[in-house]
Order: sequence, then C-alpha cells, then structure tokens
Amino acid sequence: MKIIGELLLFVIVSFLLNSGYGIEISKYRVPEKQPYRTSYHFQPQQNWMNGPMYYKGVYHLFYQHNPEAATFGDKIVWGHSVSYDLINWIHLNNAIDPSEPYDINSCWSGSATIIPGKEQPVILYTGIDDKRHQVQNIAMPKNLSDPFLREWVKHSQNPVMTPPSGVEVDNFRDPSTAWQGKDGKWRVVIGAQNGDEGKAILYQSEDFVNWTVDPNPFYASDNTGVCECPDFFPVFINGSTNGVDTSVQNPSVRHVLKISYLRKQHDYYFLGTSSDLRYDYGKFYASKSFFDHAKNRRMLWGWVNESDSTQDDIEKGWAGLQSIPRQVWLDKSGKRLVQWPTEEVEKLRDKQISITGEKLVHGSNLEVSGITASQADVEVLFELSELENAEFLDLNGVDPQLLCSQEYASSRGIIGPFGLLALASKDLKEHTAIFFRIYRAAPNRYACLMCSDQSRSSLRHDLDKTTYGTIFDIDPYLKKISLRSLIDHSIIESFGDEGRVCITSRVYPSLAIDKDAHLYVFNNGSQSVVISKLNAWNMKEAEIGHEGNISYT
Repeated sequence: MKIIGELLLFVIVSFLLNSGYGIEISKYRVPEKQPYRTSYHFQPQQNWMNGPMYYKGVYHLFYQHNPEAATFGDKIVWGHSVSYDLINWIHLNNAIDPSEPYDINSCWSGSATIIPGKEQPVILYTGIDDKRHQVQNIAMPKNLSDPFLREWVKHSQNPVMTPPSGVEVDNFRDPSTAWQGKDGKWRVVIGAQNGDEGKAILYQSEDFVNWTVDPNPFYASDNTGVCECPDFFPVFINGSTNGVDTSVQNPSVRHVLKISYLRKQHDYYFLGTSSDLRYDYGKFYASKSFFDHAKNRRMLWGWVNESDSTQDDIEKGWAGLQSIPRQVWLDKSGKRLVQWPTEEVEKLRDKQISITGEKLVHGSNLEVSGITASQADVEVLFELSELENAEFLDLNGVDPQLLCSQEYASSRGIIGPFGLLALASKDLKEHTAIFFRIYRAAPNRYACLMCSDQSRSSLRHDLDKTTYGTIFDIDPYLKKISLRSLIDHSIIESFGDEGRVCITSRVYPSLAIDKDAHLYVFNNGSQSVVISKLNAWNMKEAEIGHEGNISYT
C-alpha cells in the first residue's frame, strides 16, 4: 500500500474470536497527528460502498478501494473485511482485483447474493473493460469451507451483462442484490444513464449466468445523472422492526426502491408514490442494505465522504469511511423508514454520565462533563409543553436546508432552537449544533425543523461547512422528542425523533480536538424545555486491523 504523508505505525495484538480460531491481527494505528481519524467507524484508507452480506456466522463488508493513494484511481479493487459483530473488523486481502479484459481497468461497485439450496454466495460487480466500457461480471468463493471466504474466482462466461441499447457504455454500473420471483427467475437492477435521463435497468435470469434485459426501465429520472447503487428490498407493513429476506413477496410487505443520484450526491428512497424521502439529510451516499438472517433484521450502511480538500486527503493518507450500520424498518405510519444504530455499537459504551429533570431556560448552555466528548454516544429526551405557542410557518415551498442556514442555533425562536453543541471548544468559538425548532403549520398541525449546523464547526476556512436540515410533521399531542448523536472525532451521526430523521455531518475542528472537545445541551427558545433524561457514554475504540496469521486454538 502506498501511503502519502506521515508513516503509519503498526503493532501486533492478539485477537481471539468466538469461532474457535485464534487470529493474530496487526492493528491499524495512525500517527498522533491524526485528530480526524475515527475510532469506532469502519475506515480503510479509501473506500466506496459495495456488497455487505452475512454468511455462516460471519459478516462480510466489500468495499471499493484504491490501494495506491487516498484519492480515486485508475485501478480500483474490491477490499474485503470480516466481522462477528459489525463493529470490530479484520481486513483481509482483496476479494477482487483487475486481471481480465472485462475488468482490467477497475473493479467497481456491485452486490452479493446468496443462492438458496446451494447456500453459495455470488458477487455481481461492474468491471471497466479494455475498451473502458462498463460491464457486469460474476465471482464466486473458491473454498466454501473457509469461514472468511478469502479467495474469489471469476466466472468463465464473464461478462454476463453488457450495456444494452439506450444506455451509455460508460454509465452502466452497480448491480443490486438479486431477488427471486415467484416464477423462480432471478432479478437484478443496474444503474444507468442515457443523456440527461437516469435509469435503473431490470434484468432476469433462470440460472444467474444468462441474463435478459427488460426493454422498459425499472425506474427513470430526469436531470439526475446516473442512478447509482440501486437497492430494492421489502419491509413489513405492520410496524414490526424485524427484517425481511430480499426475495419475500406477499401482502405483508411493501417494497423500497433506493437510488443514489450522482449529480445530487444524495440517496433517495421511494415508498409507493413518495419521491422526496432520504435516508439521511447530511453526508450519506451509495448506501447498501442486506438481510441479516442471524438476527432477523434489515441492515443499512452508507459511505460518508470527506468535507475537506483533496490535498487534505493526500496529506492525511486516507479518505472516506462507513456509517455505523443501521437497522431499518417501516414506521407504523407507513410513510417513512426508521433507522437506528446497530445494537452491537453499545458494546463500546464505557463511562456513563446521566442528567434528569434539568430545566433549560432561554440562553441555557449546560455542559455534559465527565466524558470524552470527541468519542461519545449521547441520547437525550426533551420534554415539551404548550405546542400551541409555536410560531407559524407556511410549509409551502419551504427549503429546510435554506431555513436551517438562516435559523442559526444562536437565533431566538419560541420552541427552539434546542439540542446539542457537539465537538465544541470551551469558549464555543467552535461547535457543531444539532437542534430542533417547532413550528405551527396549520390548526392542529405542527412541524419540527431538524438541523445540523456546521457553519461554526471549525476556525478553518478551507472546508465545506454546508448546513443540513429537514422538516417533518409531528404529533400535535407530542410531549417529548428524542435526539441521539454518535460523535467520533470528525463524524457526527444524529438520529432525531427515535430515528425517523437522520443527519450525518463531517467536521474538522482546530480547537475542539480529543480531550479539548466539549459537549453541551442548549436552548435558545423563549419557552423553556426540560431534559427528561440524558445519557452519555465514552466510546471505546473498535478493533479494526489486518489479518496476520491463523492457527487453531
């Protein structure tokens, strides 16, 4: 691996896994001058999202990786890491490298599918061929008895799909996880583009090798660029948090179609006729879900890129990371998905601080002291009263992101702004504000604006400090609203209203670093709010390292 910038340090640690294998890994260490390197998020040197899966007791994460530098390159490979708990990871050798005419110029994104009966995983991936056309290929494990599936073999009939008529040859990529219809045929959708029209193209196959294109697009959009990384999966409609296998089709489920729009760099999902829903209203792209058979849940990952410059990436020697895996299900209302951090992340919780019954009057800034605020998990439940006092807002034509950029956390409203000041310096010259503000939209209709304001996140000027936000209806009889934030040095993942709304931010403070970072709860609304309960934890560092040698113990 070529590392640009300071040298990386490696130490050997012993790591005993529950499988009965004693595995020695070289744990990845970064130089001391790396204040933005995360501690419990999955983070190779460079990555884009590919196909996660669960197979025979092991979670696998495949990701696009440039082994030569911390920028996108001409020889992208499929990195491969494994885990028993979705939090602690072992980096293995690459799963797929460019080697054949159909992928000689890079192995781009794709998905993993497990064939029932045979219980055989199959990878569908996009290869950049010797003509620089994008084609779809298959790879299978060399040895199914290897629990880590270290080696993969490319199929002799590759490529199995080439750009069809009406699709640009250099914009045909990212096959989804396949699903099997009631007729026994496999189906997969692939992202594509033709001029200004983005498309998701449907293919069918009886044997997973010979594929036929459907002449009608599965989905089409205008002026969005390529419909990248399409995902299609079922969710229960009865409010259950359980997940559903990708091939399930019956009246108890509804299907979700997710598209990553290249030009917008956002992920949108569709439930029936809805067209403006997003997984995350901040930095969260090229996401991928999979069904976890072991715990009967649908899990979701997203790629979170940087907000500093390419030159910063080169000097750091790395760029990009994955969100914490999220469990996802359909809200009881049937109108949106709910996301919540995987329960395994709670294993990293260490020292805990609790606050209950604290009243926050206008102008309050209450410090949550006693934890390492640069590496924390905080959950707070705010108690509200007298929603009828909220200021009026006409929701027609409202741009929530613009509204968030105008309604700073320091501005005065009636019910809000109130929330958290994360990665804050002691003097508050630096802070990222994650906050709510309540509005009255009509008689007996109320809306909540949720914002993540990065405008004061750093004294540095060479950063993207875009403020993110969204607005959503709330129950007019609502008395409490929750906020959870996972804080990890340069990333803040926030989950509002029990996970119905999510915003992820990347920030790069110059003062609020490591032990100099602080965490505050605040209220700048004229109406008081009460901290019904707050729990905050130090988060331990996840074990993320490179496989050394394996021996039976």
